[in-house]
Amino acid sequence: MEVSNTSKNYIKDLAEFIALEHEEIITPLDKIVDSENLFVFYDDYGKSFDGITIYDDNRFYIHINTERGNDIDSTRGRFTLAHELGHYFIDSHRIGLMNGLLKPHPSFNDKQKYNRIEREADYFSSCLLMPEKRYSKDCVGRKFEFAIIENLAKKYRVSLTASAIRFSDIGNHPIQIIFSVNNEIAWKWASKDFPYKYLAEGNSKIPEDSLAASYFKTGRGEKRTEDLSVGDWFKCYKYEDEERNIYEHIIPFRNMALSVIWED
Repeated sequence: MEVSNTSKNYIKDLAEFIALEHEEIITPLDKIVDSENLFVFYDDYGKSFDGITIYDDNRFYIHINTERGNDIDSTRGRFTLAHELGHYFIDSHRIGLMNGLLKPHPSFNDKQKYNRIEREADYFSSCLLMPEKRYSKDCVGRKFEFAIIENLAKKYRVSLTASAIRFSDIGNHPIQIIFSVNNEIAWKWASKDFPYKYLAEGNSKIPEDSLAASYFKTGRGEKRTEDLSVGDWFKCYKYEDEERNIYEHIIPFRNMALSVIWED
């Protein structure tokens, strides 16, 4: 379930206002937490969740799970905390929690979320950590290469995946992001103006001539960029598109692979 444009505009403006109240490029989540008198607990909660927000006895409590890699200053931990802050700052989420209309539920930041509430909190997190007024300026006048996403991830202290998704939304060059697990596509995300809409072998199957397919076939690979043909990844409805060049940058890790694809 996607976030509606009306909700996205409200959430973006809210998150950006909060972020830009501070001069720091790396959004100071600790200051935001302190200014709202929130209680945040980092502890080992097993594999049960990444984060959860609870309203009890007229106070909000945020629990962050270190067992799943959410250390206090890690990119994963920062995204999780910003996501939980979304549940606090977005009016409908906060009021729902306070009135018992919205039940506290565990958040997982590495699973595709169909729940609108979780989508909205994810979007808030992205806008809070990478406000458009700052992030988009860092993209202007630069020919796209994957190093831009890497540099912006470091600058804003976010993960490569978070930076790539944010770039796809507000960057200056259309890209497609495909995340695969065990040789199947788990989710994909693309810029609105990315020119190719349909994958060559369906939405769940990795095309066999892609870098991702090669990695899952051999079990070996490293981060790299390689030029391919459009037809290696996407369905082409014009003969001349088949051999047009695209680039795939792959980040393999265990049974997973993140591919970022773009055209010159």
